[in-house]
Amino acid sequence: MFKSAASVERLANQLARLPGIGRKSASRLTFHILKMSKDEANDIAEAIKEVKEKVGFCTTCYNISESDPCFICSDDRRNKEIICVVEDSSDAAAMDRAEGFDGMFHVLGGCLSPLDGIGPDDLKIKELMTRLKDDIEEVIIATNPDVEGEATAVYLSKLIKPMNIKVTRIARGLPVGSDLEYADSATLSRALEGRQEF
Repeated sequence: MFKSAASVERLANQLARLPGIGRKSASRLTFHILKMSKDEANDIAEAIKEVKEKVGFCTTCYNISESDPCFICSDDRRNKEIICVVEDSSDAAAMDRAEGFDGMFHVLGGCLSPLDGIGPDDLKIKELMTRLKDDIEEVIIATNPDVEGEATAVYLSKLIKPMNIKVTRIARGLPVGSDLEYADSATLSRALEGRQEF
């Protein structure tokens, strides 16, 4: 196996710790960084340092933010009566890009996963329940459509429904532009369940 300088190995090892980056990708990124100018490499390093120093969490919705409250929670034009519950900040960003949603968010910080030792106390569920004491009309549960996301959605629904708050789940099904013949049966079943009057 090719052995390189200790500093190169260290960078490759650090990059390999990132999600979705295997050993080969980490090596490619390392050699790409080596080809960059010193200024370009310093810009990347400074951007990483800056984000770690400036970005924290909103104490209202627990989304990432450079201010507290975040820009969404402090926006008076948003509908404060609807809260969309998501697993992570990246999910909140994706939902916020969706046209037609102008409500608030609540970031759980993950989903229930007993096998990984993640229970209700490890998520921002108590904080969500505290927020629901205000005038909230609807909670949209937008957790991922996997086993853990579904379990989290069911758990939250059972907690919220007794509060006489409307609980909805984002529709799941076929993405725009896909072909029926290539969809799996679970996706087609969910598409049928989420059908709307035309």
